[in-house]
Amino acid sequence: MDHDPTRAQATAALTLVGVGPGDPELLTVAAVRAIEAAAVVAYPVARLEAEGMAARIAAPWIQAGQRRLPLLFPMVAEAEPRRAAWHAAAEALAAQLQAGHAVVLLCEGDSSLYASCSYVLLALAERHPAMAVRVIPGITAAAAAAAAASSAGIPWPLALQQEPLWILPTPDTAAELGQLLEAAAAAGAVLALLKLGHRWSWVQPLLEQRGLLAQTLFAQRVGWPDQLVAAAEAVSPAEQPYFSLLLIRQGWPAVLP
Repeated sequence: MDHDPTRAQATAALTLVGVGPGDPELLTVAAVRAIEAAAVVAYPVARLEAEGMAARIAAPWIQAGQRRLPLLFPMVAEAEPRRAAWHAAAEALAAQLQAGHAVVLLCEGDSSLYASCSYVLLALAERHPAMAVRVIPGITAAAAAAAAASSAGIPWPLALQQEPLWILPTPDTAAELGQLLEAAAAAGAVLALLKLGHRWSWVQPLLEQRGLLAQTLFAQRVGWPDQLVAAAEAVSPAEQPYFSLLLIRQGWPAVLP
């Protein structure tokens, strides 16, 4: 049968897939089905020779016959290299779609929350506004950490009743974190602080000074075989890996069991 490029382009699609924090079993059914249906599996890498964390998470669901497309997202502070990488990734994906291929772009965690693929989504909207994109959400590290703690006998509901939940990157200074803690306490908000990493060496003593260590959950590499989920008071103040987070609760609702 002759190949019909018009039909192929009509069926081609791009799907952004959140693969969760680490455990392949935490992918949604929709995520697995999208991966299985794709001809091309794209994923971010910090270096072209690297495997990529999102690809490692989704590895059990990627078939040998599917083409892998690593997309370079350099881990640098400068804006221009990152902007150039986002545009290059958008063009690489657009080329695959224009060739008639169904493509998935894998994203660590959730596909809309501090996600690398969100920048590609925006770049595609700017450069290829007619290109349809489907987005499949993924389980966040904060939700997975709370569930892992509760499963380990440390009951940790993320939010109850009218409590706000603030999900933020960990501030860079003690002064900023102090202000954030005060604002969260005034609002009755639970804090989920991501990208903790090296900051733990000064965050731990600050929380100890404020009497908050016992009310804080520490989580590291959630969903991976070396996962650590523990009360923050039991964790050494030594520097921790980048993929660490804190859940901080400064109070509880008035009505509880």
